[in-house]
Amino acid sequence: MASGRNIRFYYDLISQPCRALYIFLEQNKIPHQKCPIALRKWEHSAPEYMQNVNRFGKVPAIVTENNFKLAESIAILRYLTREFSVPDHWYPRDSRRRARVDEYLEWQHSNTRLHCASYVRYVWRGPLRGEAVEPKVAKRLQAEMIGCLDFIESNVLQRDMRFIAGDDITIADLVAACEIEQPKLTGYDARVDRPKLTAWIQRVKEYTQPDYNEAHKILHKFAPVAA
Repeated sequence: MASGRNIRFYYDLISQPCRALYIFLEQNKIPHQKCPIALRKWEHSAPEYMQNVNRFGKVPAIVTENNFKLAESIAILRYLTREFSVPDHWYPRDSRRRARVDEYLEWQHSNTRLHCASYVRYVWRGPLRGEAVEPKVAKRLQAEMIGCLDFIESNVLQRDMRFIAGDDITIADLVAACEIEQPKLTGYDARVDRPKLTAWIQRVKEYTQPDYNEAHKILHKFAPVAA
């Protein structure tokens, strides 16, 4: 196990995958050095960062003491569950329980992450860069996001389970919750008229406090929607 190794964690908490990883690291007391990267200043695109940390030019990323570099939040979360002594519920060793976690993590790339991030990127981040917003495009992106969130409410969150993959919290819940929080930046609150989603996200919050609130401080600073 790698529990004695410190890692450097490169992140910006305006990024939803960074928040999920931040919460996981803090919850499990994994030794790490915080290395903030300012996306607004394009520090993730600096040649030094791309050469020495993440060749993809993104956050989050980690670098271990033996200079093992790893990008992509899902890959990092899975790596950490293997390398550090974390409770089994985060990424269960049981094959079927782990498969259920992986099912969501694979699905979310072209669903929760795609639709929530695309809407926020167009409606919120675009104008910050001086880009115009076409109402028709914004309406289409919002409709796609709403359809995805409604599917999560009606199908992903099962009535007989407290969390996405069962009665215990997993990395799937962290990834999902942080993505679903992101549209608050545009004034859209995914909890409205979705009672199962509202109850589930409250359970995720309660389990991971105070780290959940700490990770979302910057989002709440810019969001016109209450926490």
